[in-house]
Amino acid sequence: MFSTKRKEGIARFTYRCFMVTCGAILTAIAIQLFLIPNAVIDGGVIGVSLILNELTGLGFGVLVLVINIPFLLFGLKQVGVTFFLTSLYGIVILAITEQQLHQFTTFIQEPMITTLFGGFILGAGIGIVIRYGGALDGTEILGILLTKNVPFSVGEFIMFINIFIFTWAGFVFGWEQAMLSVITYFVASKTIDAVIQGIDETKAVVIVSNKYTQLSSAIVHRLGRSLTVMDGQGAFTHSDKEVLYIVVTRLEVMKLKSIVFEIDKEAFITVMNAQEVHGGKFKNNLH
Repeated sequence: MFSTKRKEGIARFTYRCFMVTCGAILTAIAIQLFLIPNAVIDGGVIGVSLILNELTGLGFGVLVLVINIPFLLFGLKQVGVTFFLTSLYGIVILAITEQQLHQFTTFIQEPMITTLFGGFILGAGIGIVIRYGGALDGTEILGILLTKNVPFSVGEFIMFINIFIFTWAGFVFGWEQAMLSVITYFVASKTIDAVIQGIDETKAVVIVSNKYTQLSSAIVHRLGRSLTVMDGQGAFTHSDKEVLYIVVTRLEVMKLKSIVFEIDKEAFITVMNAQEVHGGKFKNNLH
């Protein structure tokens, strides 16, 4: 009989595969039923595959698989075997699903609706795959590897690639479609961020105040959140200060601010995005 730990591992693996499958299918729906019929593209490998599909007549599914595999193999050591296999699985599901959707025709012709909803569905699908440990676009892996020894970030590298892709799309599909493609990419990017971070987006808050005792008690009792108190020192005054660190949801930020300024109007607050929160007593929906 399997041990409880092994059963839990199998359950997590099965759930992960299911979610990656759902993400890849959503991506295929966005591409085949929204983007391709209206000559709108996304950035990265998906965008290149859509352009080559128009120029050569080769199937999108074949192109996205063939173009992505070298990137995944190139970055195998960097991203790890699990990420590689999860990404490869997602790309294969994407290619197969896109091929099966050829028998369906798009039911939306309005360009802006296509752009917005296509970008939203595309971003949701890609975001789900990323959230559960894979990727459908190898350009980010390439960016991680190539920017190690150059003065560019991964984001800047991808931006440069996408500028080239959307310019290329302008010559192939027309400049109006290229501009709509930029909007699709923007909507998809924002959706990806929302899916990865989750609905309950978390914020890390740093508070500098001389009234840390009152603040700590009020936050714990009125907000129901624990926090960490650290020693600090003012650079100009050289006076000792206490620094409070707390993680809250986006919806709790305003309530936290009201508590702080009610007790200490001179308090200094910094609110930052927290990409992931694990451990302790803080509960969120990231996996």
